[in-house]
Amino acid sequence: MTEVGIKPGVGYHPGYLSAEQQADLAAALAAMLREAPLFTPRMPRTGKPFSVRMTNCGSLGWVSDERGYRYQPTHPDTGRPWPPMPDILIATWRELAPEAPAPEACLVNHYGASARMGLHQDRDEQTFDAPVVSLSLGDTAVFRIGGGTRRDPTTSLKLASGDALVFGGPARLAFHGIDRVLAGSSTLLEKAGLEAGRINLTLRRVTPG
Repeated sequence: MTEVGIKPGVGYHPGYLSAEQQADLAAALAAMLREAPLFTPRMPRTGKPFSVRMTNCGSLGWVSDERGYRYQPTHPDTGRPWPPMPDILIATWRELAPEAPAPEACLVNHYGASARMGLHQDRDEQTFDAPVVSLSLGDTAVFRIGGGTRRDPTTSLKLASGDALVFGGPARLAFHGIDRVLAGSSTLLEKAGLEAGRINLTLRRVTPG
């Protein structure tokens, strides 16, 4: 397993998932989305829609609407519990975050060609002891990560299908985001019957272990 050190607390694993594993995960996601379809989150207070659509799997899921950012056990549209995480996600967590308690949430973001994600922190969890583990599927994206404030210098890298990224420790609350998606750089999602674009999966521990 190749790891490229980006900065303290950030580990980049290019090509972490093989082509076969990517196809298996995409197929699992296609089945999962039939149970927990993508929804459009909205900004707190203003209700402005995000440019990405999302869903979750695991015992908890992250949502955003006029009431704020939060984790909850049910899908905001269907009211049903989130589906369980596919086994490959659990195995990934155990390999890349072996000291952390089991993940409780996997946020699934779908990026179309024009979708972006501004610099933000993952800080709605009750604990920051465990890292965030991220997997990319589909189109390549330009990812940017900085430090603990918006003014800190940032580093950019291209995350391709199958790449993994882990940030924890001193980088657990680093600001990060997606500047753009390189549309058409992969056909993985379409082959699985999914909408073209990029899917990012971020596994998180929400409550103290």
